[in-house]
Amino acid sequence: MSEDTGEDLAVKPYAIVRRTGDRVFQCDATAVRTMPGGTHAYALHGVGDTPAVRAWTRTAARRLARAAAGHGDAEAGLRTEYGRYAADPARHTPGHDLPAVVAVVAVHVPGGLFTVAWSGHARACLLLDGLGPLRQLTEDHNARRTQGGFGDRNLITACLGGIRDDEETEECWGHPATEDVDGPVRPGWPLLASDGVHEPHGDIDHDLADHLNGDPHDAAELLVDDAVRRARAQRDPYADNATALIAHII
Repeated sequence: MSEDTGEDLAVKPYAIVRRTGDRVFQCDATAVRTMPGGTHAYALHGVGDTPAVRAWTRTAARRLARAAAGHGDAEAGLRTEYGRYAADPARHTPGHDLPAVVAVVAVHVPGGLFTVAWSGHARACLLLDGLGPLRQLTEDHNARRTQGGFGDRNLITACLGGIRDDEETEECWGHPATEDVDGPVRPGWPLLASDGVHEPHGDIDHDLADHLNGDPHDAAELLVDDAVRRARAQRDPYADNATALIAHII
């Protein structure tokens, strides 16, 4: 088995590109875990702006990718890690300062299922070869969703490192702590994107499918750099950490 993390990682058939934007530290993190037989797990996390948080998110991303690949299923991997953090007594202490992170993970089992699970507002999308348009597979866990499109998109309503279970999160926000989707593996382009990527493009209704072709690294680099540029061109210019992971399933 193998594991990959890093900045501007280009290893076909997937690529990862990250930009710090206008933050001091890059606290988005990614990890890819490959198992014997070709199962791939892709994880993307994002939160915060400190060296301590940066180190924590990198470890958390590796753990999530490892768990999802080991289970061969995104939901099982995310629930394993969510439960592990939620069981930590320190996280039940009022006023604790332990990090929590938005997370999305996808698992590709050759000849089997493509599964996605998430907690937070990082997104997974999929463009099937010859069967457009781009499909957004996730629904954001934020106040914009819970308030009919009018709430604060930066107010997160679920995350990895939270302690509410599905029932408690449903009672509070109207959605579970983690969600998941699955379907048969088909040729196409999975995309995992932090909010620093998908929000600037979404603000101008730009179709991310325009970037999902050719070399995965070139596609990811153009997508992320465009997001940073668009964020800095807005009325209140500010570019968040921006990260994209693009894979090509053949």
